[in-house]
Amino acid sequence: FGSSHKGSADLRLNSAMSHRKFERPRHGSLGFAPRKRTKHRFGKIKSFPKDDASKAPHFTAFMSYKAGMSHIVRDVDRPGSKLHKKEVAESVSIVETPPMVVVGFVGYVETPRGLRALTSVWAGHLSEEVKRRFYKTWHKSKKKAFTKYQKRWEEASKEGKAMTAEIERAKKYCQVIRAICHTQVGKAKLGQKKAHIKEIQVNGGTTAAKVDFLTGLFEQEVKVADVFAQDEMIDIIGVTKGKGFNGVITRWGCTRLVRKSHRGLRKVGCIGSWHPAKVQWQVPRSGQMGYFHRTEINKKIYRVGKALKDEPNNAMTENDLTEKSITPMGGFSHYGEVNEDWIMLKGSIMGCKRRLITLRKSLLPQMSRRATEKVELKFIDTASKMGHGRF
Repeated sequence: FGSSHKGSADLRLNSAMSHRKFERPRHGSLGFAPRKRTKHRFGKIKSFPKDDASKAPHFTAFMSYKAGMSHIVRDVDRPGSKLHKKEVAESVSIVETPPMVVVGFVGYVETPRGLRALTSVWAGHLSEEVKRRFYKTWHKSKKKAFTKYQKRWEEASKEGKAMTAEIERAKKYCQVIRAICHTQVGKAKLGQKKAHIKEIQVNGGTTAAKVDFLTGLFEQEVKVADVFAQDEMIDIIGVTKGKGFNGVITRWGCTRLVRKSHRGLRKVGCIGSWHPAKVQWQVPRSGQMGYFHRTEINKKIYRVGKALKDEPNNAMTENDLTEKSITPMGGFSHYGEVNEDWIMLKGSIMGCKRRLITLRKSLLPQMSRRATEKVELKFIDTASKMGHGRF
């Protein structure tokens, strides 16, 4: 079976071969386990920035819809870098941000076990968009949501201020106030009539100041320019593009087996030892890929654009005087035209077109050179996003 000269051949080979690696980092991060389809398909804000009572009351997040990508040209202002004062072309994402409507607030009390909702106050009139959110099939329903609340509100406002007792309770006992806001989904042409609704924390000022700030905004629009400014670093929260059921090579980035291996090669060679006699959770297996909930931090805002009716040439720059709006020729593919306010973010963002993306203020003080750099756009590309760049 084993001949003597085979061993010597092995030695000769080994002296010529380089050192074989026995250890390597694992494939795929375990930080995102379990990799399964998310329940929060509209993104969940898991934490809000720390409250600072010295500032005026302000919103900490905003809802937007992903429209598509483009590229810009700008001069880099980074002293000491090789790119300093040179032009760079960078990819940017455009998200459409129609004004949100404030329809109520929730007051929370801090307890040893976390926050507890104490009271919520709603506005007197809710639009049809947001009422649709409370029903599965709107056309079959009796559409009775909030009719009694509205009646109570009207009777109370004849005598004085409506819902005074609840508002006073919130001012007296609550530590955290979150606004109930909804998007105007009809303004973003998604072919959808049901508004997206979210609680957004209000930071700054005393509890009473926050409550007054919100009750003054009931049934009013909040624009994205009131929440975010250019050159600000923000976080984005959303759900990634779904890819269905995938194998270990794609899903975990494992290495393929050798060409002649038995029964397929896009596999994990060994899924565990004899004992413990079970498959451990760290072992890569095939399964769902994509449609995961993700929060991505430190996205720089390159521009806060106004709606077409306020500023028809919202993609012009100092250097490029072509009169054009942000929508590329033929529209954003799989989206259409951007007619409302919009925000331009550096780089890519998660999710497919038309998906709800939540923009949140950063949780950290942004001090780095990247974060504080002033961005002057020289050119925004609005060529057609279909075909090979002829139009």
